[in-house]
Amino acid sequence: MNKFISIDEAASKVKDGMTVMIGGFLANGTPLKIIDALVKAKVKNLTVVCNDTAYPDKGIGKLIENKQVKKLYVSHIGTNPSTIEQMNRGELEIEFCPQGTLAERVRAGGNGLGGILTPTGLGTLVAGEKTIISVDGKEYLLEKPIRADVALIRASEGDKLGNLIYKGTSQNFNPLMATAADCVIAEIEEMVEIGEIAPENVKTPAIFVDYIVN
Repeated sequence: MNKFISIDEAASKVKDGMTVMIGGFLANGTPLKIIDALVKAKVKNLTVVCNDTAYPDKGIGKLIENKQVKKLYVSHIGTNPSTIEQMNRGELEIEFCPQGTLAERVRAGGNGLGGILTPTGLGTLVAGEKTIISVDGKEYLLEKPIRADVALIRASEGDKLGNLIYKGTSQNFNPLMATAADCVIAEIEEMVEIGEIAPENVKTPAIFVDYIVN
């Protein structure tokens, strides 16, 4: 199966109102070419699951700046003044999740779990109206799984089947998100032939990748 599509075709997979996972950390490991195509396509009312919103002029921050996002699941927004301003004006709904909790909620979504139990956030605003469950005398918050319609990820290296490698911190959230969406699109920096990646080095197996952008 040929998984290669153009940048514009990748952007066309994202429709108004969809939930979209976007990998990376401060734009490192974020599929920048696909993001730029989404900005150009003006897709709107997106719910975005990401670690952060990068900067106004880079990565996810461009979608925020262009007001294409209606809701965020995110661990922090401090590097993007546009996100803060839109939140304060009530234009952008944000659900803050501690970074580890956010990662585990995505993992739970990818593994078909009903949620995770964590003590992180107990007695704080994070707890909100969430369910508290007692296990062996200790209390935990029930954090529900997160899944998406589409995951947009970026790999440092990949083969033509979609087996992926991430270098350094670029793997932040990408491997998890590749398991937790109905459609996974991988933007690959360096393309290699099938068989050139040692099986034990594969971080995301090709079975999780629906489309490839190079």
